[in-house]
Amino acid sequence: EAASRLWHITVRQDLPTYSLDDVQKHNAPEQGIWITFGLGVYDVTEFVPNHPGGDKIMMAAGSAIDSFWAIYQQHNTLEVLELLEGFRIGNLQKDAVAANVEEELGSPWAQEPKRNALLKPASERPFNAETPLALLGEHFYTPNELFYVRNHLPVPVIQAEQYELELDVEAGAAAGQPTRTLTLAELKALPKHSVTAAIMCGGNRRSEMTRVKPVKGLSWGPGAVGNAKWSGARLCDVLQAMGVQPNEDLHVLFEGADLDPTSHPYGASIPLSKALDPRGDVVLAYEMNEEPLNRDHGYPIRVIVPGSVGARNVKWLTRIIVADHESDSHWQQNDYKGFSPSTDWDTVDFKKAQAIQAMPVTSAICTPLPNERVKPDAEGFITVRGYAWSGGGRRIERVDLTSDGGKSWHVAQLEQETVPDGRHYGWSLWTARLPLSAEQRKQEGLEIWAKAVDSAYNVQPEAFEHIWNLRGVLANAYHKVPVKLS
Repeated sequence: EAASRLWHITVRQDLPTYSLDDVQKHNAPEQGIWITFGLGVYDVTEFVPNHPGGDKIMMAAGSAIDSFWAIYQQHNTLEVLELLEGFRIGNLQKDAVAANVEEELGSPWAQEPKRNALLKPASERPFNAETPLALLGEHFYTPNELFYVRNHLPVPVIQAEQYELELDVEAGAAAGQPTRTLTLAELKALPKHSVTAAIMCGGNRRSEMTRVKPVKGLSWGPGAVGNAKWSGARLCDVLQAMGVQPNEDLHVLFEGADLDPTSHPYGASIPLSKALDPRGDVVLAYEMNEEPLNRDHGYPIRVIVPGSVGARNVKWLTRIIVADHESDSHWQQNDYKGFSPSTDWDTVDFKKAQAIQAMPVTSAICTPLPNERVKPDAEGFITVRGYAWSGGGRRIERVDLTSDGGKSWHVAQLEQETVPDGRHYGWSLWTARLPLSAEQRKQEGLEIWAKAVDSAYNVQPEAFEHIWNLRGVLANAYHKVPVKLS
């Protein structure tokens, strides 16, 4: 894979050389679509119609894709680089190639924040990392510096004194009024509201689903989740001050300050009914665990949508729109949706699936770690700890564990907030003393299973085979951890 990253800066002696003028002539399907990457010239005419980001490719038609790939680092895999090299038709004249395209354009990654060395990266650009599993279950409120990071684009640099939040009402009874702008100081002057909420990436535990069949996405373990106390102005207060009235047909769209190469922001939306509901606890947060948000977590303002998939909790929030449609963002329309195990990339139609909002019930074992050697105590018990959570404000009712494949089950003790069901947005930590039979203690190892049940008596499915989907989201089957005995 390391060698494949050198292909685009290596001259292919078996191929002709083209000038920049030659490439620029091929900028439409009628003339053929050529692109360059480093020293390589590629004919992607037949590929563009089948690529989910074909519109983005057309922006680079007849020119370089280097600046796009500097941001969309998911392309830098062996599979994608092999595919690209298969379209190579020549070399670009050396005088047409910037010595360092990223440097010439100004690296979009030059001002990334510093991160805690204990975070486990799933990708470097954009930076995505999970909390080490052994540390995850030690704190009811996940320390800010250890909270998992999910970024889709470079982290923007925002100065507090220059920050503005734009509010537009395009639909409903309050439509047509002038756009309102709030500064950070004005947001902080509004009544302050706090909510404990777990945030979980839609791809949490994807690596387990990948064992059934490959999926596309970051290989997250069970650590792409965290629990925090978020504080800020309630979104319902802000919207009501603008005259927004309840309407089941409307949506609230969020846009961040993080931009892709086409200057389109990261975006997402939620139903207006969730945004206006005081029990929905949607917060325009400027504090996380009673500290100012750091840059990786959305400084200065992040919308917190409790009980919803992490993708809706837009960071670096710059714009809110009340509209009669969902966000048209790629991440709302063509990602973070679930499909049948029988759906593949040849048959998928993202328009026919609903965007994920509330997440399903899930749990994970934090200790012991997979294949860790554990020693039963004098009474023949081993201690198991983990987390459980369910979306939509549903409280965790129970966590069941087994060490014998489901022949016997044992109920864990829960640590959770005492709040009404329907507003139980924080996670539950749990601990169980799991008894091992005399026969089990003679074995070299065993497998511990955990499953959670929420207040609606939703329960985790047993196997990933039954919930596999091509994007690897909603991965909430039993968590199964093999351990060795000593």
